[in-house]
Amino acid sequence: MNDTSLIDRIICAAARAWAGDGEVLATGIGIVPRLAASLCMSTTNPDLMMTDSEAWLVREPVPVGPRGDYRMQRETWMGFSRIFDNVWSGRRHAMVGPTQVDRYGQANISMIGDDYRRPKVQMLGVRGFPGNSFCHANSFFVPQHNRKVFVEGEVDMVASIGYNPARLPRGYSFDDIDIRQVITNLCVLDFGGPQRQARIVSLHPGVTLAQVEEATGFPLWSGDTIVETPAPTAAELALLARLDPHNLRAAALGA
Repeated sequence: MNDTSLIDRIICAAARAWAGDGEVLATGIGIVPRLAASLCMSTTNPDLMMTDSEAWLVREPVPVGPRGDYRMQRETWMGFSRIFDNVWSGRRHAMVGPTQVDRYGQANISMIGDDYRRPKVQMLGVRGFPGNSFCHANSFFVPQHNRKVFVEGEVDMVASIGYNPARLPRGYSFDDIDIRQVITNLCVLDFGGPQRQARIVSLHPGVTLAQVEEATGFPLWSGDTIVETPAPTAAELALLARLDPHNLRAAALGA
């Protein structure tokens, strides 16, 4: 399967992360998560809320890239104070791109190395990850599934909460944590295995269970049956062409 058909399948799989959310604010960081949220709002969850990435809530998803004659359908003002109201109340679901993920679903976007005072690679810092992971649902998009991302031990810097009993805040349980889906170039994962173990939900066409296990630094639970990630429908492909008229998604998987 070529990258073009694969990325469309991935976006459609990622869109299902928001399908049952109802009226929550969808935040997609990066081209694939944004198109996935836009596709979901246009199909299975019209109650989903999205912004223009600046300060307005929009009536319909805004296409990515140069917009030509397109005019945004603004609904109402959505400044930072209102964004934070949604964050703190749990009425938000973000899909983000972590640099590292561990067996607990803890994510890292901050630094690489054994000593955070002297990192081998300094990245963004934790940004909004700690508060976001405590307050609302989160999903991950990983364009290159390998052991550098899905690490063997704990992530080098724990930037967001996961299903690690040793790091649960006082009074918290696993039920207070909501890591919804992990979508990669090989498969779809979640944390629905026994004791919140990472679970393989579906494999993309041509990918084997052995390939995914080899590319992951920790054990995965697969259950009795693993399905193939569904192909996009003709209607979904037509919507993606409208939402991404310049085909920016074609380069989303990188090298």
